[in-house]
Amino acid sequence: MNKISRTIFKNEIISEFLPPIRETKIKKVVILCQGMPSTPRKDEILHLLSKKGFWVFFPRYRGSWESKGKFLKKSPHLDVLDIIDQLPKGFKSSQTGKNIKLKPDKIFLIGSSFGGPAAILASKDKRVDKVVCLSPVIDWTVPSRLERTDWLGKFVKEYFGRAYDFNVKDWRKLEGGRFYNPMFEAKKLDGRKIFIIHAKDDKSVSYKPSVKFSKLTDCQLKLLPIGGHLGTKILLENKKFLQQTLKFLK
Repeated sequence: MNKISRTIFKNEIISEFLPPIRETKIKKVVILCQGMPSTPRKDEILHLLSKKGFWVFFPRYRGSWESKGKFLKKSPHLDVLDIIDQLPKGFKSSQTGKNIKLKPDKIFLIGSSFGGPAAILASKDKRVDKVVCLSPVIDWTVPSRLERTDWLGKFVKEYFGRAYDFNVKDWRKLEGGRFYNPMFEAKKLDGRKIFIIHAKDDKSVSYKPSVKFSKLTDCQLKLLPIGGHLGTKILLENKKFLQQTLKFLK
């Protein structure tokens, strides 16, 4: 089993990464866009996707978990694009000290919850081939049954401290509906690139915006009757969803 290594992009964004277990003719990259707040640990999904032939990157957004900068000063999807920019220019492995230049043939994004907007908005870039989103926030103006945006900001400040280093004014940009908000950008998005999995009983992020978004963009939507708030763990625990995800990414 390969050992997970770390690197830093744009001198600010810390990222774990794993190359594929076996070299493949077609170089495929997956960037994981994680939810928030959460602990930065995705070892199992990194190893799983590495076994499936992907280069896998798990970045920490600017201003979160050791990455420099201010969280939400700019849209987190721009962090993803900065990583894509640097891959062919080179990044250094903390494990080997070697500089790696990677010119992907395919780039895929997997976003969950808060990371859903990062994946969806980054899909506007022509270098991104497809994205899969699990319980994504599609519209910040639609209130959550459990986690209202204003409450969540206070909670993160109080209980996560400098793990998420942000100014309140930047957090409040989420409430305006224009910043980091896929619904606001719906007309600019290519739904053919997007596959959403959402459960109707999700109390953290409402599924209804996903339904509306799928109609506006003609993206693929798998709506589950139950399942709660989904994350990448479902790809580890449910082979059916993993197979559907891999099929969509082909």
